Amino acid sequence: MPNLIDVEYDQTGQSTSTNDMGMRDMQVRAFECRDAQYILLKSPPASGKSRALMYIALDKLINQGIKKVIVAVPERTIGGSFVSTDLKSNGFFEDWEPSDRYNLCTPGGDKSKVKAFHNFLDSDEQILICTHATLRFACEEIDESQFNDVLLAIDEFHHVSADVSSRLGELLRPIMNRSSAHIVAMTGSYFRGDSVPILLAADEAKFTKITYNYYEQLNGYKYLKSLGIGYHFYQGIYTSAIMEVLDTDKKTILHIPNVNAGESTKDKHNEVDSIIDAIGDVVSQDADTAVIHVKRHGDGKMLKIADLVEDAPLERDKIVNYLRESDSLDDMDLIIALGMAKEGFDWPYCEHALTVGYRGSLTEIIQIIGRATRDSENKNHSQFTNLIAQPDADNDEVKIAVNNMLKAITASLLMEQVLAPSFKFKTKLSDDDRSTGRTIKVGGLKEPSSKRVKDIVESDLNDLKASILQDSQMLKAMPGNIDPKVMNEVLIPKIIRTKYPDLSDKELEEVRQHVVTDSVIKNGEIKEVGDKRFIRMAGTFVDIDEINIDLIDSINPFQKAFEIMSKSVTKQVLKVIQETIQATRIKMDWEEAKILWPKVKEFVKANKRDPSTESHNPQEQRLAECVIYLKEEKRRKAQNG
Repeated sequence: MPNLIDVEYDQTGQSTSTNDMGMRDMQVRAFECRDAQYILLKSPPASGKSRALMYIALDKLINQGIKKVIVAVPERTIGGSFVSTDLKSNGFFEDWEPSDRYNLCTPGGDKSKVKAFHNFLDSDEQILICTHATLRFACEEIDESQFNDVLLAIDEFHHVSADVSSRLGELLRPIMNRSSAHIVAMTGSYFRGDSVPILLAADEAKFTKITYNYYEQLNGYKYLKSLGIGYHFYQGIYTSAIMEVLDTDKKTILHIPNVNAGESTKDKHNEVDSIIDAIGDVVSQDADTAVIHVKRHGDGKMLKIADLVEDAPLERDKIVNYLRESDSLDDMDLIIALGMAKEGFDWPYCEHALTVGYRGSLTEIIQIIGRATRDSENKNHSQFTNLIAQPDADNDEVKIAVNNMLKAITASLLMEQVLAPSFKFKTKLSDDDRSTGRTIKVGGLKEPSSKRVKDIVESDLNDLKASILQDSQMLKAMPGNIDPKVMNEVLIPKIIRTKYPDLSDKELEEVRQHVVTDSVIKNGEIKEVGDKRFIRMAGTFVDIDEINIDLIDSINPFQKAFEIMSKSVTKQVLKVIQETIQATRIKMDWEEAKILWPKVKEFVKANKRDPSTESHNPQEQRLAECVIYLKEEKRRKAQNG
């Protein structure tokens, strides 16, 4: 199957070059906000968040009166990102030097680590590194006032949640409310599976937000030129189809499915064995490193494979340590993992992130893609491929398979939005008011009238798109069976209202216009002809200076990927998908009927007949349902007098 997304970048080198203090582009942006008490850093994998934290933390220790720094990471393997680091030789005023004694991301029991955490608070040491779990357990026995004059840095902040069941979220709020603690929250993905907010709106408003987007990161690389995102569908058992997408000439991380996923055989170890057998013959396994040496079928090339699915702690630690210390292209060829090798895992040589089974969280998908988007001289292209089960009409779980397929496609749609360059949208004030560069003037667009709307538009549009793209009603609407105006003017406002219940009607409409405009433009194709620019929207090129909000609202911003998918699966599979969606489609309501009625009249005038529910065109079917709905409403009103 072809990629749903192919993105090319300019290789400017900006995101990887450093200033006279040794800071990369994102780190400079973060350091400029170092005086803020609460900092929220949203930046993609590989952009240098760990070192950005070091710069900020050292400045707070030396210049801002902070006495201690606590860095919390989700799992101990990520603690390796915060070991002693030479910063002075690159121009910074201090080195990052945590003591080994208070690096608690080491093997051992929780009780001893909690005790060490408490000892640290009473000691003269300044830096402690621990896991989220150690932080949670330690905070059960101390008062929030002990965080006075402490910087608490939480890495992979999407593990926090405003949900009452989130223990990390529950401990963070009292620390903010009852101590003078400073907080730096860092995340490579601000989505959360993605319906539960990370912070309550009132708490989030206290944070200074620093956003460095995926486009800035990848466009500024030296080596990586392009990124592809695609899906491959199979029938039967995935291990029999794995070699259709696994190219062992490419450095690959392969994530097998969760044991609860439909794609899983429920025997993860046998799956790993089957994959290795499909690749070649095992020659040996190194006793010291646990690296598996495999002789490839066909040409006999020797491959090095890491099995991170292995449960035995000793074997797991051997291979994890080997990978952590690996610094050569020839040290590894393929990593097979299940729950590991996602966030915080750094293997810059990885060219292909291959994932089996639909991943329910956009956070997880973005983290997996991030494993392949490091800049490295061994690659100019990175690839993410999702291998998922093809819906089968004879299978009792066809609805689940179709739903998973739709969710996988919507994840790619979101990634297309995330990976595209950012635009600023302004109201077009006159015919002479022209778009310039990445500022696009839109006729009738409402400008943000409040700081709340401005913050959402500047920092949270991708987070909002995640909510829109994963909404159950939108999943039924996006393949084109709902009129675009209904999608943009009825469904999307309802989702915005749920996510931001505090917005006024005026503010909601401003946010709606910006998220729809941003989605449509990023999904379009901009071309320059002479001194004019045109954008391809809904199959037609439009002068970019003639864009208005009515035109934007008439376009389904999420149609492109479904069109590609429909060309990439068989007619039988496409029929199964359409029939499954049809069976659960959205019920008609007055808001939608009001928008569709003028279109019904246009259809009748153009075709000299009423729209039919038997049509193969889903939009004509919807117009026919509108007629039925309005007749039924008329009959009901007549009965009620």
